[in-house]
Amino acid sequence: MSKFFVNENQINDSIINIIDDDVNHIKNVLRLKIGEEIKICSIDTSKNYLCKINNFDKKSIECLIIEELEPVAESNIELDIYQGLPKSDKMELIIQKGTELGVHSFTPVAFKRSIVKLDEKDKIKKQARWQKIAEVAAKQSGRDIVPKVHDVKTIKNVCDLIDDYDIVLVAYENEENNQLKNELKSITQKNLKIAVVIGPEGGIEETEIEQFKLSGAKIVSLGKRILRTETVALVMAAIINYELECTEDK
Repeated sequence: MSKFFVNENQINDSIINIIDDDVNHIKNVLRLKIGEEIKICSIDTSKNYLCKINNFDKKSIECLIIEELEPVAESNIELDIYQGLPKSDKMELIIQKGTELGVHSFTPVAFKRSIVKLDEKDKIKKQARWQKIAEVAAKQSGRDIVPKVHDVKTIKNVCDLIDDYDIVLVAYENEENNQLKNELKSITQKNLKIAVVIGPEGGIEETEIEQFKLSGAKIVSLGKRILRTETVALVMAAIINYELECTEDK
């Protein structure tokens, strides 16, 4: 069943009004009719509703709430990805697939070895596009939230946020002793806020690793092979969810 996101101000008692691009998608792509059912989720509250299409207009679609649904898609793990700015359209892949894997938010990070340099105009355009990709992926995967794509941050910005997390994991190809599985085995909490930091194509410089260590982050290895930057985010998200996500009684 198709799912759509709305702002809380689009919900009025038992009526939800769908607007903007979703109107065209429902009418002309899905070709849904009056009386057909869809799922709608509030971006602001994460409440889910089973709804019936009640009326079509040129710029909106009126839906009648049938019942409120229990949220089932979100994890007990709040996982935030801090991704070194990658080349080409790799960030789009990371956001799309990361959203499907349950990532809570994405933050692009400018490392010393980042090849990509964005000016203010590019940052605004890129962020808007990345946020739209997160929204589309959230609809497709039945999420109860749309992951937030934040502005580009610096290493210092990220280090300043480390205390906000239960654990911060930095993937580093030169780490020889501490494996990701070692850190995950030591975790006993059920509800966690975890950050994963991933370098760009050129990797993370040793001085940057030292900054993270001094700030309290855990430096981890993913094994013997060096992975592409876009692979790291998806592998870590999948492993963390497999090891720590509760399937019941979150």
